[in-house]
Parts: sequence; structure tokens; C-alpha cells
Amino acid sequence: MTEEHGSLKQIIDFRLEKLEKLRENGINPYPYSYSVSHKSEDIIRDVKDLDGKTVAVAGRIMSLRKMGKASFCHLQDEKGRIQIYVRRDDVGVDMYNNFKLLDIGDFLGVEGYVFKTQTGETSIHATVLTILSKSIRPIPIVKEKEGEEFDSFVDKELRYRNRHLDLVVNHDVKETFIKRAKIISSIRQFLDNNGFIEVETPILQPLYGGANARPFLTHHNTLDQELYLRIADELYLKRLIIGGFDKVYELSKNFRNEGIDRNHNPEFTSLEFYQAYVDYEYMMDFVEKLIRSAADKIGEQKVIWCDLNIDLSKSFARKPIFELLSDAIGTDVSQLNEKELITICDKFKIDTPSKLNYGQLLDLLMSKLVEPNLIQPTFVIEYPKAISPLAKRHRGGNPELVERFELFIGGMEFANAFSELNDPVDQRERFENQDKLGKEGDEEAHPVDENFLQAIESGMPPTGGVGIGIDRLVMFLTNNRWIKDVILFPTLRDNS
Repeated sequence: MTEEHGSLKQIIDFRLEKLEKLRENGINPYPYSYSVSHKSEDIIRDVKDLDGKTVAVAGRIMSLRKMGKASFCHLQDEKGRIQIYVRRDDVGVDMYNNFKLLDIGDFLGVEGYVFKTQTGETSIHATVLTILSKSIRPIPIVKEKEGEEFDSFVDKELRYRNRHLDLVVNHDVKETFIKRAKIISSIRQFLDNNGFIEVETPILQPLYGGANARPFLTHHNTLDQELYLRIADELYLKRLIIGGFDKVYELSKNFRNEGIDRNHNPEFTSLEFYQAYVDYEYMMDFVEKLIRSAADKIGEQKVIWCDLNIDLSKSFARKPIFELLSDAIGTDVSQLNEKELITICDKFKIDTPSKLNYGQLLDLLMSKLVEPNLIQPTFVIEYPKAISPLAKRHRGGNPELVERFELFIGGMEFANAFSELNDPVDQRERFENQDKLGKEGDEEAHPVDENFLQAIESGMPPTGGVGIGIDRLVMFLTNNRWIKDVILFPTLRDNS
């Protein structure tokens, strides 16, 4: 029976038979360790220096050609693939027969000397083989011929549910997550070098806050208390500013009980950082530098994302929200009320669910008419107070505006920031207005947090604060359009 033509159960049963045969032959198919001297990439790069020298490599068998007295396979380690030449007379009859019990997906240790085949392929001539792990369940087999792949493992649903297989057979996926790690590392380094202290705040919170979002609710049995998974770090990080830290940041997992689409996952990674004695203007400059620093880490300043050419080297544009809305709609939006905003939505055939308030209608118009056209990096500034309960009033004199920016690139939001509200009386009034919206049906309204209000009543210095979506930044810098492609294990519907 060949694996290509057998059912999954037949394949597993056949492999179990091989496993038993190996044990009968005195082979431990799951040894404890193996000493590796070189990675595949190192050998291929330094083949001139290593030619004829003995090396020891280990990896997963990704292709296998078994023949009478000599066979070939390709081993894949974390750096790439290398061809192995196995001859019966060199490894011995018994080991060669055991080698023939191996399958694609098994792990193998190989000791041998480096050489180049007649076709010029760097290879290892095996002298000693060590079986490291016998796989029972087959992995997807991606066939290659003359550089072209066949039968690729491309079904997104299967890939997300079997990320281990996705990483094994799709090389670009692993590269994405290596870049993700470099981006996060560069962000930490940038903040550390600028005097910020990394901190940790609670994931389980007695009251959620710091954003307009629906939370996840859980229950602590011992305390017999309802707790929320955090939707943001903001209110705890501000407590640290109040307590005397001048610069703090947290790279954290946040959780929002909301829809799943190409830009949203219920569990996501966020960066929030706060600095005393600065405002949102300072933070705009700082965010530009931070994003350029992250792009530099992976060698990108002019980014191609979803066929869009985006230049990070130029100064980011700064545009007031009402100016952008008015330009898109063709009338001054700043003086319109809820009814008039609904009329605008109807004019542009934008569906408006019932009970949308003024702020939600503005947000809807922005998302439909403005955001998709913000391709080059743009700070949208001067937001209305109605949708910014944690930002200071704008110093320009308009009491209905606040000092807030959101950063958009390629039609997607990347950052949200304020000159943080530190007036406790104003903050209480904003929270109470949000609480009223919540009672009227706004499920994402900000609750009144008495503990935070008491903290801010103790005195909070002028502060600039920023939140950045790390998953989206990785999407952008690795040219991935779907957030699930940059999260190793995204949230999926249970199909059991």
C-alpha cells in the first residue's frame, strides 16, 4: 500500500506496523537527545570549507526516494533543507533496512561527510543514521519540480487549525513569525533606549476600561466574584504615572468580545505606552520614529502592502477628522446632529443599525468614506469629545474637540493616542456620560471606574499616551492582509 492511495486510518495503521517493526529490530524510535554540529543553511553557505568534512545534522524528512542499495531524502531543520545520500554499504544492512521503514514526516539524525552531487546540489553522504522520531500521522506533501510547487497546503481554514503543519510545509509562514519576533524585539529596544520601563498590569480586572469595547466576563470561584478580561491597559498604566513613573509601557494580550474579520481577532497583542509631561503632538513625532525603527529591523522603509506602495521615510500627514469627513461628504460635518448624520448615511447608502448615537455615526462615516482612502501614513487629529472619553479638551478653544490622534496606513488604523485627560472633575463627567450611553444600549460604552477616578483625584501630571495594534503593524510590515496570518493560533469557530 502507498500512502498516497490509502485512507488516513490505513496510513496510520501502516505506520504503527513500521513503528513496531523498528522496536523489534532493537531501535528506540524516540531517543532523548541528539548532538547537532551544523544547520542546513550553514553547510550550504560554507560548502567549500566543509567539503569532505564530517557533520551531524537533524531534521524532518520532507522527501524520500527509496531504492535498492542507495536512497535519497531531504531533511528540513529550522534553517532550511539539505539532501541526504544513504548507501547500504556505508550505513550497514541493518540500518539501511530500518531506514526503509521511515516515512515523510519522521525525524532523522545524520552523521556523514559533505559533498556536491553531479548536478551541483550540496548533500551529506551518510555514515551513521539515528532515528529521532517516528511520525504516526502523515503531514501534507508539497511536491516540487523545477522550482514549482504542486499540491500545496493552501486551504486557510486547515492551515489555521493546524498551524504546526502550516509551519512545516509553508516556508513563508515561518518567515512571517520570525519577522514578527524581530518587530516586537525592536519595539522593546526602542522604548527601553528612550528610558521607558516595561511593566505588567492585570489581565483579570474587577472592572474593564480604557477603550470602548465589549468585554469577556469570567467568574472567580474562591472570591465568588465576577471578573473581566482586560480590553486595554490604559487605566492601570495611568495609575503608574500617578504613582511617579515618568515613562511606562506594556506589550500585552488584550481581549474584546466583538466580531472577527480580516482586521480583528478577539485576542490580540497591543502596545501601550505613557510619558509624563508631554502631549499628543510629542507622541505623534515619537510614533513616527518607533514605526520607522520597527521597519528598519526587517529592512523595510518603502513597503508594498496589498499592492499599495507606502513610503515610511516621509513625514506622516496630519489631518483634522472633520476636515476629512467634510471633504469626503461635500458639506461641513462639524455642526451636524444625529438626525443629519443619519441622512448623510442614507445618501451614501450606508446601513445604520438602530440606536447608533452621535459618536458611533461619526465613526461609521469615517470607516466607510474616509479610512479606506488614507493610504500613506496619516495622523487623523482633533476628534470630537463625544467619542473620546479619556482625552483632554483641545487647547484651540473648541470645547467639543479633544487632543487625540489615530494613525492610519493603507486604509487601516494602527494607533490611538491622547493628550491624556488629567482633570478629575472632567473625567468623572465623561464617565457618567458614557454610563448614560451604556444604559441607553451602547454595549461598548465606557463604565464609571471609581477606583481610577480616586487615583486621578490624587493628582496626575500632564501625560501623553499611545496604543498601537501590534498584529496590524506586523500585517503591514510582512505584507499580510489577514490578521489570522500573523497570529500563530487565531480564534476559530469550534467545528467539533
